[in-house]
Amino acid sequence: MNPIRILHLHSTFALGGKEARAVRLMNAFGAAATHVVLSAMPDQMGAQAAIADGIGVTFPDDAPSLQGKPAPARYWRLARYMAGFDLVLTYNWGAMDAVMARRIHAPVLRMPPIVHHEDGFNADETQGQKPKRVWFRRLGLGAVDAVVVPSRRLEAIAGTIWKQPAVRIHRIANGIAVDHYGGPPAPLPGFAPMPGDVVIGTIAGLRAVKDLPRLVRAVAALPAHVRLLIVGEGPERAAITAEAARLGIAGRVHLAGFHARPAAVLGHFDIFALSSESEQFPISVLEAMAAGLPVAAPDVGDVATMVAGENRRFVVGAADPDPLASALATLADDPVLRTRLGAANRAVAEAVYREDAMIAAYHALYERVARRPIAL
Repeated sequence: MNPIRILHLHSTFALGGKEARAVRLMNAFGAAATHVVLSAMPDQMGAQAAIADGIGVTFPDDAPSLQGKPAPARYWRLARYMAGFDLVLTYNWGAMDAVMARRIHAPVLRMPPIVHHEDGFNADETQGQKPKRVWFRRLGLGAVDAVVVPSRRLEAIAGTIWKQPAVRIHRIANGIAVDHYGGPPAPLPGFAPMPGDVVIGTIAGLRAVKDLPRLVRAVAALPAHVRLLIVGEGPERAAITAEAARLGIAGRVHLAGFHARPAAVLGHFDIFALSSESEQFPISVLEAMAAGLPVAAPDVGDVATMVAGENRRFVVGAADPDPLASALATLADDPVLRTRLGAANRAVAEAVYREDAMIAAYHALYERVARRPIAL
């Protein structure tokens, strides 16, 4: 049987949570599928480096753009392009024009099935969804075959705010290859903590919604032997370094840049920290759990229900950074507690969030929607 032809339409293809998951699924499908990847932000393609050798994937530069104002001619071009595939996978708000193009043109053009994936919101919607986007989603998502969300909160939003019927909504928890985590760390150029240092670390795209200056402020309130290691790249790098300089802790903050293998750097961390204004089911938290780390984070998305029960008191409320700083201070001061929480988180990751269960759920959904087998 010929491989299934899958078109991926991303809001961005920088290596974040949704992109990492999409790449893991591409790698798992192997020769059973070929892929074409488009990004609404063509200059952000960092996830490409994580695709395994031998995967049939292309990144065309002559495809219709996912950016632009809604317009009949533009939607027609998108619809015609999508018609050449067996399955279309759209991701987040940045791909919603393609969803609307299918709704408009499906009555007159033979269109493949679409599975739309929603993983959360950008910084401009952390305080509430924009009414025009709510309306657009309600109208557009009525034309897709399935809406996939990773978190219970997004599942509720899809049903109550976007008005999607329960039969169309599929909650599939993120999963990771747990056995790949917990080994010795790979060297990071320029990062050399001193004996006795406690390293608070995070892995994140350096975007405004991640609010990494908040994490810098939290670390600035801690003793001098506590250091901050940030792994990731993005447009907020300058804001992060400026905040560290303003607070006089530039020497305690290390920005390591992008790293294609998070499992290889988590061993540098003593504590994993999250500072995001908005998350749903962050893969970085799962990776930290699999690596046997305690987690300190704001109470966003499903984070409080993801971590082990005894770690939940370190998932804190309120927008002010003080609760996060307090949680980090307690963990930094107690290595025995860190070890105990890390072991509990690792046990939860092994029991609940294994990658093979996630892959099986996506595989079954894509097969059903595409109405053809995808032999793994």
